[in-house]
Amino acid sequence: MKEQRKKRHSINRKLRLLVTAAMIPFLCVAGYLLYALLSYSNAYDRVVRNMTMANTYNLSFKEEMDENLYKIVVSGTTFDEIGASDSLEDPYALIDELQGDFRELETITTDATSRRWLQNLLRNIDTLRERVDDIRVNLREGGHYDENIDMLDNNIYILTELIQDDIQYYIYYQTQSMELMRATLNQQAFTFIVCMVLLLIALTAFVSFVETRISRSISRPLQELNQVTRRIAQGDFTARAGENGDDETAALSASVNDMAQHLSVMVTKIREDERKMRKAELRLLQEQINPHFLYNTLDAIVWLIEDGKSEEAEDMVVSLSSFFRTVLSRGREYISVREEEQHIRSYLEIQKARYQDILNYEIRINPELYPYKTLKMTLQPLVENALYHGVKNKRNGGRILITGEPDGALIRFTVEDDGIGMSSSELAHLREEIQRPCKETDKGFGMANVNERIRMNFGANYGLTIDSEEGKGTCVGVTIPAMAARAGEWDDPIGESPFGHFSPVCHKKRGAERQR
Repeated sequence: MKEQRKKRHSINRKLRLLVTAAMIPFLCVAGYLLYALLSYSNAYDRVVRNMTMANTYNLSFKEEMDENLYKIVVSGTTFDEIGASDSLEDPYALIDELQGDFRELETITTDATSRRWLQNLLRNIDTLRERVDDIRVNLREGGHYDENIDMLDNNIYILTELIQDDIQYYIYYQTQSMELMRATLNQQAFTFIVCMVLLLIALTAFVSFVETRISRSISRPLQELNQVTRRIAQGDFTARAGENGDDETAALSASVNDMAQHLSVMVTKIREDERKMRKAELRLLQEQINPHFLYNTLDAIVWLIEDGKSEEAEDMVVSLSSFFRTVLSRGREYISVREEEQHIRSYLEIQKARYQDILNYEIRINPELYPYKTLKMTLQPLVENALYHGVKNKRNGGRILITGEPDGALIRFTVEDDGIGMSSSELAHLREEIQRPCKETDKGFGMANVNERIRMNFGANYGLTIDSEEGKGTCVGVTIPAMAARAGEWDDPIGESPFGHFSPVCHKKRGAERQR
């Protein structure tokens, strides 16, 4: 078992080794590049945020501080009265905001020169706060106007100028940091390109070597498999591939050999199924060429001739000839919908002559369906069931309605009668019977035969449906795919027509007929 597992997975190991050897260097380089880009991005974002904050104060702080202190000194407003004025702003609020933001910048700034200018700026802010304290005291005491004006000119304005210079120097050195980061990024990009070129050269050589070894170990067994599969495709199911090897090709060879064996069995089974289908068709054909039906029809023709009804006798002979011509149909399995309609019409004309007192019928098949193909004897067994098990058992006679309409890519036929119908138990039993192979049925052989042939030719999605109500009648639906005939397959004109939607509802139509 271990040896088999080793053989089964050896190529997988080689391929995984190849992929791993190729991917690990690329992953390392990609990881390094991603880390470098993230680091650069974070550093760049940090510098941009710092410069943005600093530039905000560089543009507005000096002007706002100088103007507010001047207005306070000139107006003689104490700091306690600032809140009542709409035109004045508390200098301490401006100082606190500036000091808080630049202390935060000090904690996140990594450049040493920029940090020194931030420290100078913070010391000047402390000095500015002291000078504002002096002005505040003078305003509270009153009578120090000249001293306050002198303090503005010689202290406040100079300090705000120094603070603005500190901010500008900070922005300048932060700009230099950005330039340094750009140069570092360029160097990293150059290093990355050089590494990638060297790595690609090495990987190309390695992958070429491994690929050559692996391809040689796989191509030879595959060429042998190709020859074997060609022989199998040509019908030689005795062809076998050698199973010697140390990789998955041995398992593949064994699978091909198993496939050839299974195909041989399947071909034998298909031939047997075809033989059974032909046997079922032959049995259905024998059912149609029923001696009693033929004897009764010939007797009816004789009676018509003896009664001097030569035209009716001639019509019946024509109908009988047409009926058997379609039954035989030169050995064809498929006939046109037009031919199928003519087949059931001939059958009903014959039966009408025999049961004219109890049988009425109507055929409503859309002429658009005429060029399309259907299995031979699809509707006739259903019509026969409707006659013998529905209408014939009804004392006052009955009516058979055959319809055919396109439904998208499908063709739907219905055969319905207003005969005696079936009870729910009988209907359930019949539905079960027609799903079984026709040779195993004990009831409804003709319907089971039709259903089986439809499914064998078209698939399990197609076939018969049955609805019935005791005392009201029975409706049998037939669903087949819409298949146009090939040119020259028969004489009907072949043409495609867009199918509209149609859904036969048997009982509703039957109710409408009774109302009419």
